[in-house]
Amino acid sequence: MMQPFKTYSLNLKGRLVTIDRPWVMGIINITPDSFYSGSRVNDEQTLVERVRVMLADGADVLDVGACSTRPGSEQVDSRGEMERLDWALGIIRREAPDVILSVDTYRADVARRCVMEWGADIINDISGGTIDEDMFSTVASLHVPYVLMHTRGTPETMASLTDYDDVTADVLEWMARRIDTLRQLGVADIISDPGFGFAKTMEQNYEMLARLNAFHALDAPLLVGVSRKRMIYTPLECTADDALNGTTVINTLALQQGAHILRVHDVKAAAEAVKLVTLTRQCGINMNQ
Repeated sequence: MMQPFKTYSLNLKGRLVTIDRPWVMGIINITPDSFYSGSRVNDEQTLVERVRVMLADGADVLDVGACSTRPGSEQVDSRGEMERLDWALGIIRREAPDVILSVDTYRADVARRCVMEWGADIINDISGGTIDEDMFSTVASLHVPYVLMHTRGTPETMASLTDYDDVTADVLEWMARRIDTLRQLGVADIISDPGFGFAKTMEQNYEMLARLNAFHALDAPLLVGVSRKRMIYTPLECTADDALNGTTVINTLALQQGAHILRVHDVKAAAEAVKLVTLTRQCGINMNQ
């Protein structure tokens, strides 16, 4: 049975936007070593073309990252990350000044500079505030929406930190506690991300997917990021390059369970899934009236 879609609003620096249908968040990686080579952007022409195509294909948000979180990836320091972001955000703001812009970083100082200097609208923190203890207070002072993602450890250690009593219940409890802390600090707009692929085995990822409805108890927009990840290409015995169809299947399952944001490399396929699932949901509602 399809989960009803709950509407949320976000305050983007005084501009109120409503998530009244699922959003598509397009991934732009300003890194040389992201796990999916097709997402890497290293020159201005490629970046401009990527932005134009994503927006034409239906992206609601662009999520820009400059520090790969793939295990074994090169971990640039804060200065190096910001240099990459200065280059990319300047081009994106020139090309699409009104686009909703999310910055994928776990560093509080980088988050602050991106908001203050480039008008970043959302901070997307894969560590859920566990790597940089200043992140929560920083987003509270910046008054921007914050993506709280669950993980354990660091990109180098997370693969060994998969011992849960009940992965869904444990992740849900962790997120509820972190959301409570954020709200006490004054963070009004929190987006929840269960963290597929981060400190979870393949089986745990699918157990969490099967019970995705449980995360609506957090009363926060639900972001799902599974695009071309190992949990898809390993069981399909393919590579990340060949995992678009599998990604669309998982995104569709997430949409049926009420996901609010799909974080993806391939905007067009995700936007088509959103359109068809939304049409099905609306027809079901009309039949029941």
